[in-house]
Amino acid sequence: MMSCVGTLVTLHLPPGSPLIDAPWVITIGSLGDREDWDPVVCGPYERGHAVALARAVVADDDLMAVVEPMFPLDGVDAIRKEIEAVRAAAEDDTELLAEPAGSGPPPATPEPSEVHDGWRRIAARLVR
Repeated sequence: MMSCVGTLVTLHLPPGSPLIDAPWVITIGSLGDREDWDPVVCGPYERGHAVALARAVVADDDLMAVVEPMFPLDGVDAIRKEIEAVRAAAEDDTELLAEPAGSGPPPATPEPSEVHDGWRRIAARLVR
């Protein structure tokens, strides 16, 4: 019997990073070239929920999950400003490291009601 283990990739954030409070999305796709299908993108989630859900999905399947922050930007100027900031950070050689899936104890997988509560909190932050 062959055992399957997927891969989880996310950002390692320093304590207090403003990105922790951003909405997060999960992109799940095939690990390698074994299957040919379009990735599934889901979210938004709070970061802890996104990481826990992604870990649960890839735990026993040959899948890759990428958990990353989503930037709810309200127009072209805001998007361009974010692109400029990312480019400037890249020029400064500032890097965020990938967090291995096995680092730290696995978070508890949230129940759907907890995810719904998270969506309400995200929505409240977005409309401020």
